[in-house]
Amino acid sequence: MTRRGALAGLGTVSLASLLTACGADEKTTTEVATTEGGTATVEPSTRTGTSTTELFDDSSACTLTPEQTEGPYYFDADAIRSDITEDREGAPLRLALRVRDAECKPIENAVVDVWHCDAGGVYSGFEDGKGERFLRGAQATNADGIAQFRTIFPGGYEGRTVHVHVKVHLDNRTALTTQLYFDDETTDGVFARAPYDAGGARQRNESDGIFDERLVVRSSREGDGWVGAISFDVAQST
Repeated sequence: MTRRGALAGLGTVSLASLLTACGADEKTTTEVATTEGGTATVEPSTRTGTSTTELFDDSSACTLTPEQTEGPYYFDADAIRSDITEDREGAPLRLALRVRDAECKPIENAVVDVWHCDAGGVYSGFEDGKGERFLRGAQATNADGIAQFRTIFPGGYEGRTVHVHVKVHLDNRTALTTQLYFDDETTDGVFARAPYDAGGARQRNESDGIFDERLVVRSSREGDGWVGAISFDVAQST
């Protein structure tokens, strides 16, 4: 059975199942089944066109992406999907995340796992978001090394600047745990509109204790929202 067939038979696919499939030796297809919006609908992995690949800075010199803390709000949400918005209100955000090795070559079938708070600073599964699952999901990278997510722009909360948490898994192991950030100008534009302008916490990058400018995405306007792109360069073996 191909990896695609194995995943299709599972319906709603867990992160552990996706890791196992993407780490398999059999390479007959680059497609990985996903579920959208918590349903059992099987769809292929991320497909990208020229407009998406042009978002990235094609640097010929790759250095390992800085590690950052996982934080207290991670759990495996069993959410293999590209649209992680659920019912959360906020500015639309498309994240294009590329995984490469130390020689700048894209890594196919890496599993990218993301999670972040909603516009009010709430994480699903904890405190006000307990028992819910939103703004969490995982995708496998395509032949260009890219996984994409549709979500909303994260909000802020006391003590942290706006950020998104990311894990990159290779061959059933976690190769990178880090966070990504947005430039203050972009965040200012987002926080000038509802529901971000409701008076919640807003901390700038320079006042965040672990902010790293190397982890700022390249962002721009896209329709009524924003698009952000960043490359993660990882070691393929320990």
